[in-house]
Amino acid sequence: MAVHPRTRTVLQRSALSAALSMCFIGGLQAQSNTAGAIFGQAATGATVQVQNPSTGFSRTITVGADGAYRFSALPAGTYTVTYQGSDGTSSTREGVNVSVGTGTPVNFSSASATSTLDTITVRASTSVNPIDVSSVESTSILSAEQIAKMPVLRDTTSVALLAPGTVRGDNAFGNLASFGGSSVAENQYYVNGFNATNTFRNLDFAQVPFEAISQSQVKTGGYGAEFGRSTGGVVNQITKRGTNEFHAGGNVFWSPKGLQAEQTSFYLNNPLDPGSSGELYRDNSGNFDEQWTTALWAGGALIQDKLFAYGLVQYGREKNALGATEYTEGNGTRRAVKRPNWLVKLDWDINENNKLEFTGFNSESESEEASYRYGTNAKIGTNYTEDGGKFYIGKYTGYLTDTFTVSALYGNGTFTRNQHLRTADGLLVEYGGNLNEPATGCPRILDARPTYRQNITGTYSSNCNITDGSIDRRDAQDERNQYRIDAEWSVGDHLIRFGYDRDDFESVAGQSIEGGRLWRYSTVNPDGIANSGDETDIVREQIVNQGSTVKLKQWAFYVEDSWKITDNFLAYLGARWDTFENLNGEGQSYVKIDKQFGPRLGFSWDVNGDSTLKIYGNAGRYALPLTPSVAVRGASASLFTRQNFNYTGVDPQTGAPIGTTPRGGLSYVNGEFGEPKNPATIASTNLDPMYQDEFILGFQKQLTDHQNIGARGIYRKLKAAIDDNCDYTPIYNQAVADGYEPVLPNSGFPYCRMFNPGKDSVFLTDLEDNGQLTEYTVAADLLSPKAKRSYKALELFWDGGWDRLFLQGSWTIGWNKGNTEGGVKSDIGQADTSVTQDFDYKELMVDAYGYLPNDRRHSFKLFGAYQITDEWSIGGNVLVQSGRPKNCLGVLYPYNGGIHPYGSSFFRCGTTEAGGADGPSVAVPRGTAGRLPWTNTIDLNVAYFPSWAPGLQFKMDVFNVFDNQKVTAISEVAEDATTGAPLATYGRWRSTQAPRSFRFMVQYDF
Repeated sequence: MAVHPRTRTVLQRSALSAALSMCFIGGLQAQSNTAGAIFGQAATGATVQVQNPSTGFSRTITVGADGAYRFSALPAGTYTVTYQGSDGTSSTREGVNVSVGTGTPVNFSSASATSTLDTITVRASTSVNPIDVSSVESTSILSAEQIAKMPVLRDTTSVALLAPGTVRGDNAFGNLASFGGSSVAENQYYVNGFNATNTFRNLDFAQVPFEAISQSQVKTGGYGAEFGRSTGGVVNQITKRGTNEFHAGGNVFWSPKGLQAEQTSFYLNNPLDPGSSGELYRDNSGNFDEQWTTALWAGGALIQDKLFAYGLVQYGREKNALGATEYTEGNGTRRAVKRPNWLVKLDWDINENNKLEFTGFNSESESEEASYRYGTNAKIGTNYTEDGGKFYIGKYTGYLTDTFTVSALYGNGTFTRNQHLRTADGLLVEYGGNLNEPATGCPRILDARPTYRQNITGTYSSNCNITDGSIDRRDAQDERNQYRIDAEWSVGDHLIRFGYDRDDFESVAGQSIEGGRLWRYSTVNPDGIANSGDETDIVREQIVNQGSTVKLKQWAFYVEDSWKITDNFLAYLGARWDTFENLNGEGQSYVKIDKQFGPRLGFSWDVNGDSTLKIYGNAGRYALPLTPSVAVRGASASLFTRQNFNYTGVDPQTGAPIGTTPRGGLSYVNGEFGEPKNPATIASTNLDPMYQDEFILGFQKQLTDHQNIGARGIYRKLKAAIDDNCDYTPIYNQAVADGYEPVLPNSGFPYCRMFNPGKDSVFLTDLEDNGQLTEYTVAADLLSPKAKRSYKALELFWDGGWDRLFLQGSWTIGWNKGNTEGGVKSDIGQADTSVTQDFDYKELMVDAYGYLPNDRRHSFKLFGAYQITDEWSIGGNVLVQSGRPKNCLGVLYPYNGGIHPYGSSFFRCGTTEAGGADGPSVAVPRGTAGRLPWTNTIDLNVAYFPSWAPGLQFKMDVFNVFDNQKVTAISEVAEDATTGAPLATYGRWRSTQAPRSFRFMVQYDF
């Protein structure tokens, strides 16, 4: 059957985009992060014009004396390039594709510049993307048309995970990717040139309405000096825009719960205690996840060839349920999420030399999560949260001369993190951020030893506690104001780019324990012998309140030169200077790193001179700032108290103790006693930023008109990390030796301080709480060994493109090793960016070197689509990946006659009881407790474009076709924190592959 011309055009463009825009090492190093370029060779004195038929935009320049021409800062799209020689000859190239961050070569040789009009129509759908010999970076560009033809989840991370060198991060941090062995907290995300990363913890970013994304650029390494503040990867998204032709449409996506396979339940599976295995931990048989999203969009010209608009409204609903945990009697949850999102894009082509753009979008979501009591299924209450935010971006581009272009951008974005709770009877539970007014509601209850204590004294738990942890303050939010100016100047054989950007980030933040306190039940056992008759039941009250407004100020200068040394050899030289300044809740600077130097070097060699074989390489240094979250507790006023009590009974509703009498005085933990801290004492005065060196060497070879192959080797090495150390004894002991009488705690003598592990640290300390600061240099070996992390990988990739078929494949062989993952700690799911427990005490680093959580030795990816007929197409996405390493975390015993106070945080296992028959704990170095199993996922889809209804299409995606649910994360804590006894929960599954699910789509374009 025949297909409507417009539908056929859509299909052809999909194949074209698949062939052209999916090159994993494409991209011109010196390109803008919002536009591309067309460049080439032509006769000196000739004129070359580029024109976008969709918008009418055109520019004309004169070819320089060296025979080179270049059109910079071109919006992504398809262009016609026209050559006009001084002798009257002319030539035209149509269908020249420009993608974000890439340069497209179009050469006009004397042979092609004939006396008659020579029109050449580029049919790129019959070949793969030509090798870009002007590139030195590692990047992939994925178009909306190409993504639409494959079975891919509609979120930014799922798209980024198609690129080689990326793996999914631990589920404790949400849906995030790890790039090149770095933690998930080390990436940056851009939308139309604006930094859309939520820098508060660097674990979130603005989700643009997915239907509005035109292109996604994923930078996995080797990026130029324009990009910074990342030691992981960069995801750069460009939104759709209006054209002269009016387009509108709508779609609906639906993932029904009725077709989702049953999720595997979790059982206890302790390899150190087989007798505890087999007990049900979490019943997942009732779990489900149902989603639907609908979108409407329209775009066109408000003024032909001048002013364009594109708008989209998108509304999504999601419902899911999570079963209760039987072993710990944790609550089950049922969640409903609403996402009322929109986007507006305006483009004004004022004239040939001046352009203005505006982007506004909303990524907010509203969530209601109801908690249900284990056993009774009675509703306890509901957790209400608001996330996402609103973002506004303006940009000017000026083509001031044929060789000089400038752009300026300003953007503002607000991220919301509001939270409050309501009990089943409607009582409001919230935290206002005041240290002296903790959260209301029922307190949290914790039994230190469930299998022991519960059997003796009953279940100490709350029948009205809604959350499993703390709640955010009601008015929590983050705001970014970003300014940047970039310039590009073509001078002979040099393409010089330089710029400045300023990025100010402010966070209103704070947390409190629900109900204001945590009651922890335990037993005092003076002689250490179980059931000897001297045990005493006690309860400990813990209060933690935080609340402040903190800031991070960042600015940077950069300059880079792409130097064409010969016709076949390009050298890239770049440099970046970053300044980071962190301010606490009092507006005082506590960390400032000035003009951190980041060199970038690279080369590209067009071996045969015809773009069929490229050898390239690059080296660079990349720095990461300290996140604002550190200051909320570590550098601002905070309250953390503990006190032990005897008690006579337990409230049957709340689980709180009755008849309490103090067993001792109130203690302040970590020096957090509710007063502002002295900013000069929070961090070492010689602090370096977290930074990393990277080296890449690769090649790309054109096999045929339809196939390219390539390979690259990557080496990354962490040179410095920032974390906190909480061992104050080196300073305390030296102060005593020097005749001081230290006063602990006080606002100028913090227990925990920011430092560079492995480096001698210079600290200022108010030793006697008299305002006088004393400087001490603490040797590195007294605090911690050097932070180590390396990533070595070989990436092999292939891409093929034919009339109706495109395929992309990659195989990454990688080794990720060290003693720290980076900003977060997947071993225990710790999301406190830059203040993990890794370096709190030097003993924590014993046997900590080994293969890290993001180590995946092998990762094989294959995806593509085939247009069977004009009406039918199919797509596939295959991922096969080796499992992550496992650890066994236990107590350090013996330590000063007992167990180290940090409990089960050490790479030690095998202690039955402190002083028991098994004796000292046994070393189990990082990554030596085995590996999780290999996983494989196959996703498939089929699409139908009926000829009887032009513009209409139907699609069905099936994710995880064979319903493989291999485990992807386990509980690695093996021993009780206070006794060293084996924990039955060791080895318990924390996450598995998502069960098989279906997604249906109906779409109409007109």
